Amino acid sequence: MAEYKLLTKDFGADALQTLRGYERVGGYQGLREAFKKFTPETLVAEVKTSNIRGRGGAGFPTGMKWSFLPKDVFPRYLCCNADESEPGCFKDRYLIDESPHQLIEGLLIASYALQVNTSFIYIRGEYHDQRLLLERAVEEARAAGYIGANILGSGFDCEVIVHGGAGAYICGEETALIDSLEGLRGQPRLKPPFPAVKGLYGQPTVVNNVETLCNMPHIVQRGGEWFKSIGTEKSAGTRVFCCSGHINRPGNYEMHLGTPIRELLEDECGGMWKDGTLKAFQPGGGSMQVLLPQHLDLPLDMNAVQEAGSSLGAGAMIFMDETACLVDVSMRLVDFYRHESCGKCVPCREGTYFESELMHRLEAGLATRAELASLADICSNMDGRCFCPLGDTATWFVMSAYKYFRDEFEAHCGAGRCPVRVQATALVA
Repeated sequence: MAEYKLLTKDFGADALQTLRGYERVGGYQGLREAFKKFTPETLVAEVKTSNIRGRGGAGFPTGMKWSFLPKDVFPRYLCCNADESEPGCFKDRYLIDESPHQLIEGLLIASYALQVNTSFIYIRGEYHDQRLLLERAVEEARAAGYIGANILGSGFDCEVIVHGGAGAYICGEETALIDSLEGLRGQPRLKPPFPAVKGLYGQPTVVNNVETLCNMPHIVQRGGEWFKSIGTEKSAGTRVFCCSGHINRPGNYEMHLGTPIRELLEDECGGMWKDGTLKAFQPGGGSMQVLLPQHLDLPLDMNAVQEAGSSLGAGAMIFMDETACLVDVSMRLVDFYRHESCGKCVPCREGTYFESELMHRLEAGLATRAELASLADICSNMDGRCFCPLGDTATWFVMSAYKYFRDEFEAHCGAGRCPVRVQATALVA
């Protein structure tokens, strides 16, 4: 605890980050009601009714994912994926910073539903302060009888372990996360078998995102039908969106799913910075395909955004104005994926290298049109051919930017410099 105080502010006794403060606003009532009103089976059914989809990126229905666990196979495990490493994403950190007990309560409710007696919170290595905050919250919850044996006299036992990663983006992939928890090198596993059948220590395992679990106390207290009534038919509830880029008010915004993206940008984020003009945006983080100003009237709906050619992904909205060079943005994202590739499969390991080398030549204005033409070949040899989605996502933004801004890419060929940066400098001047 002394180490924690050196790293973060010392919260007051009634702050939401403390057990006392969380209980003051109704904290852990959801856990109490889960024990009183539900059996594990009916609680899984209630989460199915809510129609909540995973908030970590894939958007798979949570209740259905839970139901995949084989019956009568024990022990089984629950892992909270707090390895938030997607470029542009910072909502999980915010939720942990502001209300760590909400995550712990949601984790315990999910553990009860899944009949899990040992749960893990796997947190990003760079989130040192947040890890210490969670560890303190776990100890507070244990001392109050919310963690451990016979929780609240329910007969249900559960231990919670906070495990810090080492800063590897690949460990956000659920099977790489599991390998890391086991003390192995964080690399994805071949699927099938899926974690629900053979996961941590070879046992049935569920991996859920921080925001997904933070919704559980509210679903228990208000009901699955209440949650389902918010949002759209296929994207229920609210969702936290991390907004950044050339906007006036960057930050996290909780929005009803189904709200137009334009409302998020103009009403919540205050519009474009310095009265700039929106050029493009990513709706789901660094790995997602680019969208254009005409897509602003799309609803914040997973299916609608997918039909437009992108995805809400991890919920990170990155807005770019007319000064942004899409070649430069593509190059920086490709460099990230090249650095974070675990190297297990050839298409990703070699593909990200060649992709990065080409993008650096292109951004410097040194690439030829023949070299640019090879970009599609490099990406097609990666997308759908890699061991895990990392290699695929390393191509998505680049190819979508090339599709919509082909003239910008071609203008870099043989220019000897970045022509967009020259124009942007003149515009600012």
